[in-house]
Amino acid sequence: MGVASKMTRVAMLALWLLLIASGVLAVTLGPADITPGEVWTSILHHLGIVPESPLSRLRDAIVWDLRLPRVLAATGVGAGLALAGAVMQALTRNPLADPYLLGLSSGAALGAVTLVVMGHALLVPVGAFFGSLGALALALLIAHVLGGTTPVRAILAGISISALASAATSFVIFWSATGDSYREILSWLLGTLSGANWADAGLVVGSLVLCAPVILVMARSLDAFAFGEAAATSLGVDVARLRWTMLAASALLTGIMVAVGGAIGFVGLVVPHVVRFALGPQHRRLLPVAMLVGAIFMLWADTMARTLFDPRELPVGIVTALVGAPGFLLVLLRYRRVT
Repeated sequence: MGVASKMTRVAMLALWLLLIASGVLAVTLGPADITPGEVWTSILHHLGIVPESPLSRLRDAIVWDLRLPRVLAATGVGAGLALAGAVMQALTRNPLADPYLLGLSSGAALGAVTLVVMGHALLVPVGAFFGSLGALALALLIAHVLGGTTPVRAILAGISISALASAATSFVIFWSATGDSYREILSWLLGTLSGANWADAGLVVGSLVLCAPVILVMARSLDAFAFGEAAATSLGVDVARLRWTMLAASALLTGIMVAVGGAIGFVGLVVPHVVRFALGPQHRRLLPVAMLVGAIFMLWADTMARTLFDPRELPVGIVTALVGAPGFLLVLLRYRRVT
C-alpha cells in the first residue's frame, strides 16, 4: 500500500469519526438542552436496541422527529453537492464549474415557486425536483438541435435555460406571490432545511445510495479527462458512455439535493478544490473525501443557520455564501490565467 493510499485511508477514517461526532453534537444544539447520551438513547431506542427509553415523549420527539432528520438531510445535501461539483469540474475541465451548470438550480426554483403560488407549499420538493429535471432535459434537447450534445453545447444551452427559468421565476413572484407565499419563496430561494423531515432525509440518502456508487466506480476514468477527450479515448476510455453516465447521475443527484435544501450555493464549487489541494487530483481519492468534507461543511453551516440568531433562523444559503464567497475568490485567483 502506497503512502498516498495510507494517507487517504487515514483521512477517510478521521472524517467519518468527525462526521459522526459532529452529527451527535449538532443534535444537542438548540433551545432545548439535549445531551449526547440522550441522543444515542433515542437513536438506539428507535432502532429497537434499547426496549424502553428514559426520555420523555417531548425530548425524544425533539431528537428523533425534529433535529436528527434535519442533520441527516444536511449531511446528505452537502455530500451530494460536493460530489456533483467534483464530477462537473472533471467533465467540463472547468475549475469554476458547479452542480448548477446546466440550469438545474433555476429550473428547480421555477418548479418550487410555481407550486407555492398555487397553494401547494407541501409539494415544493416535488416541484423543485421535476423543475430541475425539466431544465436538464430542455438544455440537452437544445444542445442536440444545435448540432450534437457535446459538453460545450450543453453548458451554453444550460446557461440560456438558467436565464430563462430565472426570468420566469421572477415573473411568477411579481405576478402572484403575496403574504406567506412570498416569505416561503424567499426562504427557499436563499436555501433552507428548516422543514426537513424523515421523508426528505430518506430521499437524500436514497439518491446518494443510487448515484454515488455509479460515480465512484468510474472515478479512475475521470482522470483521463484532464488530458482531453482525444487522450482519454487513446487510453481506452469510452468517452461518450462515461460522460453521459456521469452527467445523468450528477444531474439526478443535484436535482434531489436542490429539491430538499433549496438553492444552496458554493458547496459544490469550493469543497472539491479544498480536497484537491490537500490530496491531489486523482478522483479515486478526491470523490469520496469530497463527499465527507461536503457533508461536514453543510452540517455545520446548517447548525450555525438555526442556532446563531435563535429564535430567528438564518437561511443556510447565506451561511454557505459567507464562507464560500472568499473560497470562490481564491479559486479565481488560482485560475486567473484560465478566466
